[in-house]
Amino acid sequence: MKNEYTRPEYYENRELSWLLFDRRVMSEAKDKNNPLFERLKFLSITSSNLDEFFMVRVASLKDMVNARYEKTDIAGMTPSEQLQELGKAIHNLVDLQYSTWNRSLVPKLAQSGLKLVKCHEELTEKEAAFVDRYFEENVYPVLTPMAVDSSRPFPLIVNKTLNLGALLKKKGEKDAELEFATVQVPSVLPRIISIPAGKDGGKAVILLEDVIAGNMDKLFLSYDILCVHPYRIMRNADLTIDEDEASDLLEEIQKQLKKRQWGEVIRLEVDEKVDKRLLKILKKEFAIKEDGIYRIGGPLDLTFLMKMYGLDGFDAYKTPKYTPQPVPELNGCADIFEAIRKGDILMHHPYQTFDPVVDFVRQAAKDKDVLAIKQTLYRVSGNSPIIAALAQAAENGKQVSVLVELKARFDEENNIAWAKML
Repeated sequence: MKNEYTRPEYYENRELSWLLFDRRVMSEAKDKNNPLFERLKFLSITSSNLDEFFMVRVASLKDMVNARYEKTDIAGMTPSEQLQELGKAIHNLVDLQYSTWNRSLVPKLAQSGLKLVKCHEELTEKEAAFVDRYFEENVYPVLTPMAVDSSRPFPLIVNKTLNLGALLKKKGEKDAELEFATVQVPSVLPRIISIPAGKDGGKAVILLEDVIAGNMDKLFLSYDILCVHPYRIMRNADLTIDEDEASDLLEEIQKQLKKRQWGEVIRLEVDEKVDKRLLKILKKEFAIKEDGIYRIGGPLDLTFLMKMYGLDGFDAYKTPKYTPQPVPELNGCADIFEAIRKGDILMHHPYQTFDPVVDFVRQAAKDKDVLAIKQTLYRVSGNSPIIAALAQAAENGKQVSVLVELKARFDEENNIAWAKML
């Protein structure tokens, strides 16, 4: 009977199981009973989840295949078999994401009074004038267009960045060779650009990459633009760290983080209407096979929908914001230490407010009877009041010991910065 529990058919592969989880999140984006803008948020989450899954789990399997590791998992699948099945499942999930976006969410957004302009040609004369002016004043100065030819090698394309690829031909030269050019869509600018309301009073937005694509001729003045298409790559970002061998873990993680930008390309997302000649160049430069190419029928990188959720004027299409409840034992209590002396206090986050935790550390930092503060930090917000309070406590002469989790996935750089500051 003991061997019964090791039979592969009794188990689901770990990676395929995770995809089923992301499909459950996707089902919330499809659910018409959810408020429209909440559905946008769920679709955004499926996209960010999938990005991380590729950079870590798919990357790990590719490393195993490259190392010729052929041992099966508990579900009886080798790494190469897992990759094959994952490829089918992920392509299906991406198709589901974009059918939900195009067939359900975009029409519903238009009904709610928010029009998503898909390209420069859809703009009215007045809207086009506004968008062109926005491009010249805000976008053009931060762009770095790069052409590729025999004297200029293919540039480093940064992981997860959105880029525009173009095929160019020199003006006035009949037999001129086709040239490839690329420009990164700047992450320092908002991706969603609001267009002033027209006579109907409805809101309209256009995406930054579409604004740049519509003004590509201004970046390459001596060329004819034959085609422009967005593309995005995902690199292997799985860190390999031997903690026992590393003399300084912080230093070792910093070294590994630098390697992320050079990692193997494991996914290429392109516009589904991409020119075959342009795609051929990208395939060659990124050394990627057909199964790693995702042809997208809509905007690349749907994580921008989280920003769209934040647009003003659409509260009727959102779940009312939840206000965390006060902690009864601390309500109106100025001295947290006094409340603790009366008995243990259980706090349930996020249903109850987190403020008492911050107040507790702040009070401890100032209290003359507190000798030491010892704390573990895993993920910390960008402007953390906890960090500020701990720094204040150290300045006040208290012994402060903080264990910072440097390996918190994709928060490594942030946590390294906090660790150094502390």
